Amino acid sequence: MKTLGHWLASPWRRSAAAVIAGALPVLAYPAPSLWWWAYVALVPWILLMRSAPTGKRAAYDGWCGGFGFMMAMHHWLLPFLHVFTFVLAALLGALWALWGWQVHRLLAGLPSRRRISAALVVLPSGWLAVELIRSWQGLGGPWGMLGSSQWQVEPALRLASVGGVWLLSFLIVAVNVAVAVLVAVRQARVPAMAGLVATAAATSAAWAFAPRPDVDGQVRIAVVQPGVIDGPGHRLAREEQLTHRLAGQDVDLIVWGESSVGFDLGDRPDLARRLADLSRATGADILVNVDARRSDKPGIYKSSILVGPDGLTGERYDKMRLVPFGEYVPARSLLGWATSVGKAAGEDRMRGSQPVVMNVGDSLRVGPMVCFETAFPDMTRHLTREGVDVLIGQSSTSTFQNSWAPEQHASLAALRAAETGRPMVHATLTGVSAVYGPSGQRVGSWLGTDASATQIYEVPLAHGTTPYVRLGDWTVHAAMLILAVWAAGEGGRTLRLRRSAPEPRVPPARTVHESPAGPGR
Repeated sequence: MKTLGHWLASPWRRSAAAVIAGALPVLAYPAPSLWWWAYVALVPWILLMRSAPTGKRAAYDGWCGGFGFMMAMHHWLLPFLHVFTFVLAALLGALWALWGWQVHRLLAGLPSRRRISAALVVLPSGWLAVELIRSWQGLGGPWGMLGSSQWQVEPALRLASVGGVWLLSFLIVAVNVAVAVLVAVRQARVPAMAGLVATAAATSAAWAFAPRPDVDGQVRIAVVQPGVIDGPGHRLAREEQLTHRLAGQDVDLIVWGESSVGFDLGDRPDLARRLADLSRATGADILVNVDARRSDKPGIYKSSILVGPDGLTGERYDKMRLVPFGEYVPARSLLGWATSVGKAAGEDRMRGSQPVVMNVGDSLRVGPMVCFETAFPDMTRHLTREGVDVLIGQSSTSTFQNSWAPEQHASLAALRAAETGRPMVHATLTGVSAVYGPSGQRVGSWLGTDASATQIYEVPLAHGTTPYVRLGDWTVHAAMLILAVWAAGEGGRTLRLRRSAPEPRVPPARTVHESPAGPGR
């Protein structure tokens, strides 16, 4: 330990260790998907910040670790944004600086049981504050939230139906804090074990009492994934070819991926007729996604458009939350230079104004989202409250085909399904395409990034309202309250210490002859 402490005495080595420690949690996400790793992945980072010589240094360790986390989570952006990826990681990594200071404040030295008990709720709350801030769409959205690493764990999905992905993040951090205390502070094993037992009890209670979706129907939905094909014309031809294979398959809806149509259908009635012919041939409506300049209003939109046997049905959803740099450049007058060093958007896409629930056939109601909108739990919760039967995400990760991004994106749909109690279809151009049932369980098999195919899924339908849909982001609100109470307590304690500090001793005044002044003189 002394050798390690001597090695970490170098600021540069300590910073490098913090970057590596912050990057460790990425192994819990797809593609590695070591979900169990999430429950100990933060321990090295916590121990490093706890051992910092000062709170200021711990804050810097938090920043460096945050940089490592963001770089590891978004490393697949490097071919797209190049050097700007490092800039974004450094800016967003700074959000963990305050968390690092909190870790040091609560766990440094030989912490009391009171400080450890506080750490078990304050540090998870601080982590949620970071996730809340970086979840803003302008900062990249809620990609890589710690709780989303549990997308394939059934008990975790049950918890998501109660408190959303936020609750999972909170509990994972609490477990990491407890493990770090068990490793570093032997005298504090009792509160640390109590924290682990409390987390296990909460998980068990949710497992036992959280309502389960009642499956009350089934629909057949087909996903068409053309694969990597250059040019909108060639892509459309391949999609038509694949869709023709669905004739006579008795499907209720056919879903194409993001940017599956590169022409404005309002300006190309010939293409609209071809799609209508496909709908008649297959006996199903087709949900396409148009990425083109519109003829009826200025600008380029990404729009989910429903096509029936008689042509365009009028059901249309324009993407609301755009990908920073990918679909627009924030503060383009200042950051427009990003287009010269990477593949940032040369022209900003236009935004839609509201979510849309589409009516398919006589009774099926679907709620489309486009690309990384599926990362936002508030969007699926809103659509569920509007009465959707099936959530649909249309996506394309062709730019990041040989990275972890396709698997990471597909896994998010499992969380959204579990949170809302509604099945979700994740349809892509180039993989990974996947479908999940109303409890977040996988339906059928994935269409991987090497597939150019169509697949029919028997999608179970469920209704009712999960606690998360009904109560919303109550976990976040509770975390903010915990932080406010703790901050008020810290402020009050600091004020009391200042008031109780002894008055500084003032030396006696002296006369001109340098003798102490005495009374009566």
